[in-house]
Amino acid sequence: MNFLKGLALGVLSFLLLLCLFVFGFALTLNQTVLKPDFITSEVDRLDIPSLAEEFLSEEIPPDEQYLAGVIGDTITDLEPWIEEQVHAGIYTSYDYFLGRSQSLSLVIPTEPVRDSLKDNLREAIQESPPPELEGASSSEIELYLAEAYREIDEMLPQEFEFGESSLTPEVWAQLEQVRQGIGYFQLGYKILIGFILLLILGIVLINRQVKGATRRIGIPFLTCGVLGYISTFVTKYLAETQLTRFDIPTWLQSWFPQFLDDFLAPLEIFSIGLLVAGIALIIVSFVYKPRQPSF
Repeated sequence: MNFLKGLALGVLSFLLLLCLFVFGFALTLNQTVLKPDFITSEVDRLDIPSLAEEFLSEEIPPDEQYLAGVIGDTITDLEPWIEEQVHAGIYTSYDYFLGRSQSLSLVIPTEPVRDSLKDNLREAIQESPPPELEGASSSEIELYLAEAYREIDEMLPQEFEFGESSLTPEVWAQLEQVRQGIGYFQLGYKILIGFILLLILGIVLINRQVKGATRRIGIPFLTCGVLGYISTFVTKYLAETQLTRFDIPTWLQSWFPQFLDDFLAPLEIFSIGLLVAGIALIIVSFVYKPRQPSF
């Protein structure tokens, strides 16, 4: 009987350790990439105007660099609007992927972009006209601007729509698979919490003693807490030491370490909590004195 009891407790303790370890990573995903607030906060840390200017300076021909300034000024002018649209897109998408909405429909009006582009283009040409407009009269400049405005209106439709009607069936099928996968993950996450509670309850019921139960629960807690905290420390260290070895943009080198800290924060807090709880339970298992029966 004692052998079977010890075997059962060993199996339950091992399963508890394994489930806690898996739960730590599941908790990290659930509190980061599956939270729109996390994504928006990380996107907000990006300097979009600077990134756009850096990209445009490489893509636009040298003789048309004034266009890079026009687009850069437009992005700067519309930064609050862009932030608003990005946030709306993130929350709308997450409502669909997390099952809060049965459809995905995102509409972005382009009128603010078109108006800002036209205003900045006129200002740039008046301040520093391109070579083809040097010495041009006011009427010639107005004709040039009118043609440029027409091209802008043709290039940018009244609105951009992102949803089932604007996507190919293949792409929509893939998005549906992602949505189903997230649903299965969330269901498994809840089941895992319940299973962990059942394992703890099973250890308590089999032991029926405070000393034995607290020790059997405390050891997996302490072990998982130590392993989880070490994994976050090692991951951050490797990321910091290896990041400079890759040929990646400067902005990513400065942005990624903070992103990694934010991403691993739930696992780190969870690991510290397990470590403290494990130590407390093990201490209780040694100092607890069972009540002596009175005669």
